[in-house]
Amino acid sequence: MSASFTPSAASARPTLAVRLAGVTRRFGPVTAVDGVDLEIEEGEFFAMLGPSGSGKTTCLRLVAGFDQPTSGHIEIFGETAEGLPPYRRAVNTVFQDYALFPHMNVGENVAYGLKVRGVARADREKAAREALSLVRLEGYESRRPAQLSGGQRQRVALARALVLHPRVLLLDEPLGALDLKLREEMQVELKALQRRLGLTFVFVTHDQGEALSMADRVAVFADGRLVQVGTPEEVYERPRTRFVADFVGSSNILPADLAASLGAAAVEASLRPERIALFATPTEIPGDRLRLEATVTDVLYQGATRRVMARTDGGLDVVVSDAGHGPRPVLGTRVHLAFAAAALQPLEAA
Repeated sequence: MSASFTPSAASARPTLAVRLAGVTRRFGPVTAVDGVDLEIEEGEFFAMLGPSGSGKTTCLRLVAGFDQPTSGHIEIFGETAEGLPPYRRAVNTVFQDYALFPHMNVGENVAYGLKVRGVARADREKAAREALSLVRLEGYESRRPAQLSGGQRQRVALARALVLHPRVLLLDEPLGALDLKLREEMQVELKALQRRLGLTFVFVTHDQGEALSMADRVAVFADGRLVQVGTPEEVYERPRTRFVADFVGSSNILPADLAASLGAAAVEASLRPERIALFATPTEIPGDRLRLEATVTDVLYQGATRRVMARTDGGLDVVVSDAGHGPRPVLGTRVHLAFAAAALQPLEAA
């Protein structure tokens, strides 16, 4: 007998897959993670983004159980995780180097975790075939890792993690070893796989393009601290600090006095290059646009876009990004830069 079910307000709340509360990890005098508070919902594709040494990978290792916090609390689906070894957590990890066993074939690599758990051979071979099917590698069971391309090895590592049915899949820069074209293809595959399975993916990367294109939400790390969390659109369009504005995409940072002279708040402001239009004469500019006068210092052709560097009369170097359909600006010529007031994003003081 079936029945319809309408969730109550309480049951409609998202389930937290991972929760970090005041988590700190020190290595001697070095604080790798500094008081991080973070909540990741079940079924999210969540990206941890930051430069090397920002604390993102240490956070992933703390969730995985490969490391323990110096202080603070970690929960995985509401259960305390600190002190638990990795095999007792509802997570599995895919590493950047894939860590495949070269002396085992693909099927044996995928089934290895099940073998360690004592699963019967026939059952683990069946499970390995099903996991390989999920990553579109049917029929590859007898091949060795050395016979596979980089993208295929990455998919085998995914299958090996998925065969254990984790509730959270942790991915530590898994696309870092791939060339650009294959990396872009695997971004699409990973996102499609996550949607199909409905699993929680926690993805560590230093590549802002990966984070913005794949994640439902992005956490930006710097110096061991969490500096901003939000959707890709929120983090890109409304960066809170100069670091986020500079690290996530590229940005022109207008000093407080210039922002104030344009009628904005008297604080530093971020202005994305693609939000600026280039005009040869002021009469072409719509009346509701803010404007700056500048001199062209360089022009870079980038295929689908063109980047124009210009220096304002006040000595500020500004980058403009456009589709490049118009005449190529000539070095040394005067131009007018125009943008909407809403394109200026005030930044918090560091």
